[in-house]
Amino acid sequence: MASETRGRRSKVDLLPDPIRKKLDAGLRNGSIQQIDLLDEINALIKAAGLPEEQQLSRAGINRYATKMEAVGKSLREMREITQVWTAELGDKPTGEVTKLILEMARSQLFKALLNQDETGEGADVGMINDAMLAVQRLESAAMASHKREKEIRTAFAAEAANAAEKVAKTAGLTSDAVALLKREILGIA
Repeated sequence: MASETRGRRSKVDLLPDPIRKKLDAGLRNGSIQQIDLLDEINALIKAAGLPEEQQLSRAGINRYATKMEAVGKSLREMREITQVWTAELGDKPTGEVTKLILEMARSQLFKALLNQDETGEGADVGMINDAMLAVQRLESAAMASHKREKEIRTAFAAEAANAAEKVAKTAGLTSDAVALLKREILGIA
C-alpha cells in the first residue's frame, strides 16, 4: 500500500495555505484536541468549496501531527545543542562556530538522504541549500564584524600609543624607551 502513495502528495500538503496554517497553528498550540481540530479544518475545507475527498481523516491528521511533532522535537534538540556549543565556543573565533554549524548541516543532509532511501520521499534540497546560504551570509557578517572590531582595537591602540608617548616624553623618557613601551606593551611598532 505504501508503494501506491509513493510520490503522491498528502491531503494536508494539498490544502490551501490559510487552511494549512490554521491546522499547523492548532497543532502547535495544543489547547484543542485533534478531533475538534479535525472538525474545524474539515468545516473550513467545506466552506472553501473544496471537494469532499479533500476532507481529512482522523488517521491522516494524526499522521501529520506525529510528523510535525517529530520535526519539532528535532528542531528543539538542535536548538539545545546549538545553545550548548555556542556557549562553549562563544569566545572562540567565528570560524570555529561556522565549522560547528556546517557539521550540523552535513548531519541534517545525511539524515535527509537516509530518509529518502527509507521512505522514498525526496530530500528537501531547497531547504538545505537555503540553510547553507544562510550560513554563508552569517559567516560573512561575522567576518565583517570581526574585521570592524579589529579596526576599532587598532585605532584605540594608536590613540593609546600617542597618549603614552606624550606622557612618557613629559616624564623624561628617551625616544628609545617610548618606542619600547609602544612595542612591548601596546603592540605597536
